[in-house]
Amino acid sequence: MQVIGVGFLRTGTTSLALALDRLGYGPCYNMRVLNAEPERAADWAAAMDGRTVDWGKVFAGYGCSVGSPGNAFWRDIVDAFPDAKVVLTVRDPERWYDSAAQTMSAVLARPPLLVRVLSWRGPRRPDPQAQVLDRVQRATWQREIGGEFGERAEMAERFARHVAEVKAYVPEDRLLVFEVKDGWAPLCAFLGQPVPDEPFPRENDAATFKRRQRQALKKRLRPRILTTTAIATAAAVAWALHRKHHPNHPTK
Repeated sequence: MQVIGVGFLRTGTTSLALALDRLGYGPCYNMRVLNAEPERAADWAAAMDGRTVDWGKVFAGYGCSVGSPGNAFWRDIVDAFPDAKVVLTVRDPERWYDSAAQTMSAVLARPPLLVRVLSWRGPRRPDPQAQVLDRVQRATWQREIGGEFGERAEMAERFARHVAEVKAYVPEDRLLVFEVKDGWAPLCAFLGQPVPDEPFPRENDAATFKRRQRQALKKRLRPRILTTTAIATAAAVAWALHRKHHPNHPTK
């Protein structure tokens, strides 16, 4: 592990992860790793339960960690890799609140009734890995921000407190407080890398995030919608044929 990102989600963490990968510090460990390999969620569930975690084993093969789930245990990870550089992504707290309210808090909220109905597959054996992953996704976000997502003033105070705690915990020569809008220069100077001859990555803004969530939801629901439509169409055709062959058949 060479670089550890400790900024709250929605502070440019996806852009930072892409930038670090471009600079040769990848692959990056983040929540997408757990979504692709849900068995890894057991490591984070163990950490949440207070059990001893071998962070070297958890991050084996990864050059950096940015965003969730690492943020929820940033002190432990910073201590586990004393030679790693630490990057604290920040932004205006008001804009951070608006972005987080539109994205993360909405994603983790209970889905609308129609979505729950279309997603329901009837009684079935629970998937232990999926249950652990869901628990980790929800619990790490709350652990990162210090509890349930609250009102603007409260969340701005938590944001500022997190920044202050990181600055107090990590030595100055090991820490970069970074706004992604500042681009390559401060990040590359901190890491001792030449500035790439290309724009700094700009990924996963609120609009992009919500578009990806809609696409993921459509992909998940499409088979159920098609099945439901097919059943309804078949029923309508059967009813029309019945009425054609039995025009005077009484209905109740």
